[in-house]
Amino acid sequence: MSIVTKAASQVVLAALAAGLMLSQASAQAWPQLQQQPPQPPRPAATRSIIVPVAPAARPNGAPVIPAPPRPAGLPASLSPAPGSGPDVWRLPNPTDVNDGTVTIITAPAGGATSVFGSDMARVLDDQTNVRVLPVLGKGPVRNVSDILFLKSIDMGAVAADVPEFYRLQYGIPDITSQLRYIARLYHNEIHVIARSSIRSIFDLNGKRIIAPTDVGFYSARVIFNRLGLTASFDYATDDAKSIQKLIDGDADAYIVSTGKVFQLARSIRNDNRALHLVTIPYDRRLQDLYLPTTLSSEEYPNLLNPGETIETVAIGMLLVSYNWPENTERYRKVARFVEAFFANYDEFMKPPRHPKWRESSIVAAIPNWKRFKAADEWLLARNMVPRPQVADVRQTQFESFVRQSGGQLSNDPAERSSLFRQFLQWRQQHGGPPTPSR
Repeated sequence: MSIVTKAASQVVLAALAAGLMLSQASAQAWPQLQQQPPQPPRPAATRSIIVPVAPAARPNGAPVIPAPPRPAGLPASLSPAPGSGPDVWRLPNPTDVNDGTVTIITAPAGGATSVFGSDMARVLDDQTNVRVLPVLGKGPVRNVSDILFLKSIDMGAVAADVPEFYRLQYGIPDITSQLRYIARLYHNEIHVIARSSIRSIFDLNGKRIIAPTDVGFYSARVIFNRLGLTASFDYATDDAKSIQKLIDGDADAYIVSTGKVFQLARSIRNDNRALHLVTIPYDRRLQDLYLPTTLSSEEYPNLLNPGETIETVAIGMLLVSYNWPENTERYRKVARFVEAFFANYDEFMKPPRHPKWRESSIVAAIPNWKRFKAADEWLLARNMVPRPQVADVRQTQFESFVRQSGGQLSNDPAERSSLFRQFLQWRQQHGGPPTPSR
């Protein structure tokens, strides 16, 4: 064999060896599918098929509707494509996503307001007409400015006394002219925590009070003004530090407007019973805006003696929209939400929704507020008469009257009628909330 032939043979052998080594490496790098036993096909219900952009023919000859091109940043939808079977999924139409989505600004996570936003998203989202996007906000005071000024916000949770706060604090005579309420969501109870020497809110005249802006200052400002009281307010300290300042004696009281049970208040270590909850009587000067309610030792065993119940007042938390002109797309979006919300209202009364939904009302007439026009039209079309707040006041007082009398609400119409007559007679004689002796 010549030198050239021998060299060529060596080159060929080297190439074959390299090819064999590459094949072995590839075999180690990739799964040995052929050596595995054949796998049974996955059930059809668990398969996900992305519908191609180009139309494909279906067995019956009907074309498959292609998925639209995916816009940048748009996540894949988890909605089955209509009429395509349970195992076919597609991206949403960008126009539908924007047309059906409404934003609701709530409050910091953990409170009833943020949970209400989540409940509305869970109950009302239907992937076609309405999608609720809750947004965590600061609270009732700043929610108003967010509804007015943030282009991305459609609705928000606002306390019914915030407009009066805006008049007192900002000099704006009627902020509600730019707002419309849709429904009452629940009640915020006014909690006044003070040292044991303070027996009533009237004892706080001229005192030092901590009331964070979006947690209690707005209600405290309105109530003190209506009752002719003055105080030095610290509204910049946050909740946790507020409690510590009160314990350290750097303030005389801490006021918060929130749904009971307020866990931060319930968790206060009060072993020496130096602090307690303070009464707010249902004074006539409060009755056009606030509702009477109570706080009990069962709710706050660390701040009230066993069996003790005190009077306080509550304010409605409202779902509020900007006063959109009727011929605008924003009005139509909110109107579409109203239709879905009111039509599914009963669903919010069922577990596992927040228990304070039982205080909500789509028919409640809120003093000094105007209702969103589409909401009014929905109620009118179904002959649902707005319920004045005085009816809620009487019902609340009546239930309080029965409880404080040591009785129970009976299902017997005659017994309920007799109790209610006694209650009305008491109100006529005393002109205020019932506080019968046991």
